[in-house]
Amino acid sequence: MAYYHVVAMSILSKRLLKGVARSYAREFGVRPALLLPGGRIAEPTRGDVMHDLPVIQQARAHALEESLRWGEPYVFFLAPGIVSSVIPLVRDEEAVGGLTGGEVMAEDDPEDRREAVTYLTAAGCPRRKAVATVSRLPVWPQARTQEAADALYALFYRMSGWTPTLLTARREEALQQRQIAEEIHRRKFTRDVTYPLDDERLLLSLIRAGDRRGARRLLNRMLGAVFLRTADVTVVRALMIELMGYLVRAAVEDSPYLAPLLDKNHAWMARTIAAPDFEALSRVLRDALDDFMDNIYLMGYQPQHAAVRRALEYIAAHFAEPVAVDDVARAAGLSASRVAHLVKQHTGHSILQHVHRMRIREAQRLLERTTRSCAAIAYQVGFGDQSYFTRQFRLLTGTTPGRHRRRSRAR
Repeated sequence: MAYYHVVAMSILSKRLLKGVARSYAREFGVRPALLLPGGRIAEPTRGDVMHDLPVIQQARAHALEESLRWGEPYVFFLAPGIVSSVIPLVRDEEAVGGLTGGEVMAEDDPEDRREAVTYLTAAGCPRRKAVATVSRLPVWPQARTQEAADALYALFYRMSGWTPTLLTARREEALQQRQIAEEIHRRKFTRDVTYPLDDERLLLSLIRAGDRRGARRLLNRMLGAVFLRTADVTVVRALMIELMGYLVRAAVEDSPYLAPLLDKNHAWMARTIAAPDFEALSRVLRDALDDFMDNIYLMGYQPQHAAVRRALEYIAAHFAEPVAVDDVARAAGLSASRVAHLVKQHTGHSILQHVHRMRIREAQRLLERTTRSCAAIAYQVGFGDQSYFTRQFRLLTGTTPGRHRRRSRAR
């Protein structure tokens, strides 16, 4: 435990923790605290009689494990009637602990307070101190507790500038498993154990349309149908390899310039074969689907002109940098005026529009998968001005970057 304390305090500056605590307390009236992996508070406040109780430490430790498992804030009952929350602290792939959002009473019910006092007393807390502690707790509705937990999560990652890569991956895995489980439950209720062949064509349509979220949801439905049909991972692998083969074959038939997908398909097949269980297989397929969609998008305009294809490939590789028409022209082997004319003729979009589309697509991915600020994302994808980034984002997506992030988190 001492090791984790040293690691956490060496990474987390006191200035950062004080800033987060001050902002959170100003909005919600309670103070967060640094939580170590074993469930202990790193620096408990004077008069906190609960932090040394083993049952309280166990509850907090379990909550921290669950928050890391699901990749998001976790609200839980610390004792009868007493609600708390935990957010996981992760920098890239390293988990260093958590923050508790304080304790509140779930309802203003004298019976709940008596039960809480009885529980704390039985756990080893002197009754007088238990009564004083419980009587001081504010009363919050359930929605307020979740709101505070979400706010603490956003506040910490905004002020720290950390990128919780591990949490993003785990949220995606949790969402995938929930959608698969929902499909299995639905099919059990309707007694439908058939494999949805029509969904393969619909999946390809969603990929062509660039609907990443819709394609993922449909893939998870298909995985649920396959798992209900057979729990044999070998059979599931075979069906999914067949599905990927169908998608790649259809894409290459649409455009010969997508032939490099054949090589990628070999790599996806190798990972699919190596997946040891259904969950690992689901992750491989999700990653393969994302990679497949990115390739379809970048060459989705089906340019039949070799110079146009070279121009688009250059833009795809350099969109986050300042892209000059002269640079695109050199990559395509044409004059600036000629390449601009051909790109517009063959794709329906100008070179600048292609640059903006690729930047906005990458920005959407970063908004969904990271907690970086909109300004940081704007600069990362190649926009030198945040207001211009916002205007282009709204123009191409119909919404603002902030709204896009909130909607993606709510789904």
